[in-house]
Amino acid sequence: MPLTTYWLEHAWLGAHVEPGVTLEVSADGRIGSLRTGAGAPPPGAEVLRGLTVPGLANAHSHAFHRALRSVVQVGSGTFWTWREVMYRVAQNLTPDTYFALARAVYAEMALAGITNVGEFHYVHHAPGGAPYADPNAMGEALIEAAAAAGIRITLLDTAYLSSGFGAAPDPHQLRFSDGTAEAWAERVSALKPREHALIGAAIHSVRAVPAGQLGTVARWAEERQAPLHVHLSEQTAENDACQAAHGRTPTRLLADHGVLGPRTTGVHNTHLTDEDIALLGGTATGTCMCPTTERDLADGIGPAARLQRAGSPLSLGSDSHAVIDLLEEARAMELNERLASRTRGHWTANALLTAATDGGHAALGLPDAGRLEAGALADFTTIALDTVRTAGPLPRLGAETAVFAASAADVRHTVVAGRHVVRDGAHTLVGDVATALAEAIAAVRG
Repeated sequence: MPLTTYWLEHAWLGAHVEPGVTLEVSADGRIGSLRTGAGAPPPGAEVLRGLTVPGLANAHSHAFHRALRSVVQVGSGTFWTWREVMYRVAQNLTPDTYFALARAVYAEMALAGITNVGEFHYVHHAPGGAPYADPNAMGEALIEAAAAAGIRITLLDTAYLSSGFGAAPDPHQLRFSDGTAEAWAERVSALKPREHALIGAAIHSVRAVPAGQLGTVARWAEERQAPLHVHLSEQTAENDACQAAHGRTPTRLLADHGVLGPRTTGVHNTHLTDEDIALLGGTATGTCMCPTTERDLADGIGPAARLQRAGSPLSLGSDSHAVIDLLEEARAMELNERLASRTRGHWTANALLTAATDGGHAALGLPDAGRLEAGALADFTTIALDTVRTAGPLPRLGAETAVFAASAADVRHTVVAGRHVVRDGAHTLVGDVATALAEAIAAVRG
């Protein structure tokens, strides 16, 4: 017997929009069956009016950066001056305050149609670097926060060992560091997956993990067939320092130490050489673009179209959470490319929506999510087609409407494992998400 039956007024099935789709959820939280041509809702079905798409996957998140929204817009500066403000917020986090903040941030994601988040987690220890009684207290807080907000999480526990190419961590980086990659691996190995949580790995960057220790992190992920993510060439200063230290680009350094491959995702991939693009594409290493953060921090526009043509699968993330809106990330990737090339139409709406769904879930180790089909996880979201932003286009142009007209504010329902997390625009578990955000941010902003 199905757990729940849904009738979808319009459903995006990857290449087209189908009207009148009946979707049955089985007891294991997966799609048991999906039938098209249902002109009217069957008796007892939950009716989802609008356009239903697979749950959106936020492949790159730093949950505590949400506390920086607006605050860092005062005055001018660069990525590096922004980073100093970020460090001050990081110093105020505890397991309890991080749980409250992440719960509210993940609830905001659910309201935006996000059903799975890749949390790039590097605030591991107490200020000063002393481990908590539970060395994974901060990671556990994030895992529990995702459960409390009703979404899935891939905890990308991050190795962060150096202030730059072997230099000791700065005082504000001490709580990020385990000292060595071997100590990092020992701590992370104690984390256990849950029904809603996977454990993956991350290399913060080539400046934060000494070259001789990159392989340790890569082997840990390989032995567990876990996703491995890395900030890559986000800043030209990092590229220049890597050339000075190692005589090669960050991408080549990662390749030389066995980091690249189909389970690896480079985040940003902004300032790349032709050889870098060929290396990433040739190894099927993924690319996670975070356009709203990349423009907010004045990072630059990465060569996403060239990377995809070379063989690098695309996913999307909201990174610093200047905006939490995966539809905007998809739209911005195309619009950025238009600005850089002065031509239009680099991706179809279907391709952009695929990056926000199927591509993101694959990057986070969930290849059985991100599609509306029998056997897939029953994670999906419904976008209203009757708001001031979405009214007008034909329903068959649903993918175009979702990507080029809709926003997170147009999400009406979010369903995870067949159960409503957001119903009629309201979060079913957290309730007043705005108040939860305000209170949690006040506690950590200092």
